[in-house]
Amino acid sequence: MNSTIVAHGYYPLSIQLPHYVANESSVLSLISQFGVLWAFVIVGSFGLITRLRPALKTTDHVAFVWMCLTGCIHLFFEAHFVVYNATIAGRQGLFDQLWKEYSLSDSRYLTSDAFLISMEAVTAFCWGPLAFLIAYCIVIQHPMRHALQIILSLGQVYGDVLYYATSLLEISYCRPEGYYFWFYYFFFNLIWIVIGCYYMKQSFTEIWRAFEKVQHTKAD
Repeated sequence: MNSTIVAHGYYPLSIQLPHYVANESSVLSLISQFGVLWAFVIVGSFGLITRLRPALKTTDHVAFVWMCLTGCIHLFFEAHFVVYNATIAGRQGLFDQLWKEYSLSDSRYLTSDAFLISMEAVTAFCWGPLAFLIAYCIVIQHPMRHALQIILSLGQVYGDVLYYATSLLEISYCRPEGYYFWFYYFFFNLIWIVIGCYYMKQSFTEIWRAFEKVQHTKAD
């Protein structure tokens, strides 16, 4: 017997999502709830680092907040997709509805695409915990902080570059409205490329300076 055809707004329109259920919440409500969650993480982590290490540089305070935020997004939001990818189209939890909304820009998230599951699994279960480890290294001023920061940032940039490449080869997965392509697909992912490149540069610079000091000390 053929699968039941369920109407949906995902491209290509021919994909079959027999378990799909439309979101109960409006886009504004979903974005607001998502924003409140991450605002709580940002405010909480900033309060924590300023209390534990008030003398740290502002750049270190910001780095701590970013690592906590990106760690939460990876380990909870993206891990949710990995765990529930096969049924997410029919679920109504906050993260499920957010993934269904984002999937208007890339319907592969609702079809258990092998590449996306693999990429998101690495992001969630490798880069998520690593981000929290780096946050801890910032607090205790551990010398491994910058080496780990390079690994994390490079992994994030590499994952996004691969994601862009595979998606651009199959643009039919995105709805035709420019909003979904430029805001959901392009902008949201560009954040991790830009910030990842910044923190790679920061760590390379710190490591370079450390080796320069060692060389100068040996020369003296």
